[in-house]
Amino acid sequence: MLTPAFDLSQDPDFLTVAIRVPYARVSEFDVYFEGVDFKFYAKPYFLRLTLPGRVVENGSEQGSYDADKGIFTIRLPKETPGQHFEGLNMLTALLAPRKSRTAKPLVEEIGASEVSEGGVEAEDEEFDWEIEQVPYEEVSESALNPQYHYGFGNLRSGVFQRLQDELSDVIDIKDPDFTPAPERRQKRLDAELAKFDPDHYLADFFEDEAVEQILKYNPWWTDIYSKMMASLGKSQEQENHAALVSFSEEEKYQLRKFVNKSYLLDKRALRQVYYSLIDILLAYCYETRVTEGEKNVESAWNIRKLSPTLCWFETWTNVHEILVSFGRRVLCYPLYRHFKLVMKAYRDTIKILQLGKSAVLKCLLDVHKIFQENDPAYILNDLYISDYCVWIQKAKSNKLAALAETLKEVSLTKAQLGLELEELEAAALLVQEEDTASRAGRPVSRQQTPACPPEAGDTEESDSTTSRETDSSDSEQGELSGGESETVRSWQGPFLKERGDLLIDDGVCRNSAVERCGGSPRKPPASPRAPLIEELGEQLNSRVQVSGPEDSAAASHSSVQGRGDWQTPSD
Repeated sequence: MLTPAFDLSQDPDFLTVAIRVPYARVSEFDVYFEGVDFKFYAKPYFLRLTLPGRVVENGSEQGSYDADKGIFTIRLPKETPGQHFEGLNMLTALLAPRKSRTAKPLVEEIGASEVSEGGVEAEDEEFDWEIEQVPYEEVSESALNPQYHYGFGNLRSGVFQRLQDELSDVIDIKDPDFTPAPERRQKRLDAELAKFDPDHYLADFFEDEAVEQILKYNPWWTDIYSKMMASLGKSQEQENHAALVSFSEEEKYQLRKFVNKSYLLDKRALRQVYYSLIDILLAYCYETRVTEGEKNVESAWNIRKLSPTLCWFETWTNVHEILVSFGRRVLCYPLYRHFKLVMKAYRDTIKILQLGKSAVLKCLLDVHKIFQENDPAYILNDLYISDYCVWIQKAKSNKLAALAETLKEVSLTKAQLGLELEELEAAALLVQEEDTASRAGRPVSRQQTPACPPEAGDTEESDSTTSRETDSSDSEQGELSGGESETVRSWQGPFLKERGDLLIDDGVCRNSAVERCGGSPRKPPASPRAPLIEELGEQLNSRVQVSGPEDSAAASHSSVQGRGDWQTPSD
């Protein structure tokens, strides 16, 4: 039997079921409905639905058939006129048969011994002394190691032992079956710190034209959310909200293909399901915005890379750490790395959750389609997305509303990301202001001190830096050269303010981390959170002195000498 395409709609008094059955024999069909049960049969099609509300046969039911389109339209009167039926677009849940109500235990012992009429087990049964015995074997240590769980509701384990080769390009964690959750998190944090690129971040921070254009884009949920907010306070509010989100024929086909099932989730697992849903929606909102709704070959990579749930099998304890993790990954991995995009995706996720189950399901169906068309990302559908698409149709609407309210109460700052963003921005802005002031009317000259012998491994970088400064000094004595490109390079100077003790005083730029000629330059201490700082410390092997106008040179020199010698004493 084939399950036909169908659609449900309603008005205050009737529930309408439209069933598409091309090539069926119109003269041979049956329709049955009573209470919440609805059945339709027209060879070779069979449809059985569990309705979200009760219908009744009272003589006002109607039916029609469109021969050109092959669609049966059946109008069923509601048992309670005016009642609103929820979840008519949750097609997978509607296909489920009604669960039988019984007092029998949900778990029974198979193959149990017979029980006598009095309910007492027979005790005269003799023990089988000839039972087969197996010699004792030493159990290997690897067999004793517990397997850790992952996937939807942490219900999966052992998957990667069978599919390690296929999944190596999908997830970042190498051995999830034997890696506990705390170790997964630590490895993820280390990988993010190693990946963070201050140059890329500052480039997007200052040259943000493309980012501003992306922020102006309105995804599909923006208009729907505006309509929902406009309808607040009006009558039949719930009905209006349910009708705002509609599914395409392709999405309805996806819903009919899912296998309906129930999930036995304890309280802790259910909390993880809701938390991971936020994480996946954040990644989806970012991807939808940066591609402006037009998916490309990188869409699957973007979503799974920005979601620690999908690429690290991360588990969560609160909403704030989800937001922090998402912000860090946005600033480490994709093409556009800007804090405004983090906050925009955060606000978009709140809107989707406030729109309810239909909007969340529509997003999950889109993610499912993206992964299904990408090899081997489709495996993430089996681990997470397919189960989410089925589960969300039965989730409580008030739970999603509470989740949205919880997310709204969370705040995120740049300092909480642990990437020293504020320090980088302050240093870059300081240099930009000085460069702007210098080019505005104050002539600037550069005097290079005799170069000190570079350390091993730094020769090539030092030679190139010295060559660029020499060319600049020969070509322009009165002002800085290079325009905007010189400005970008000049951002790098103040990055050593904290670790390299870079001092700026009365127009004189001083680096106390560099010895006088004859001594070895001392590098600033390395920082795992800012790899650019160590690199720039190796490059700044010369002192740059910026003097004011010639008529104020003497006064400036006197002022400097009045505070004592500014150079670091040599060994």
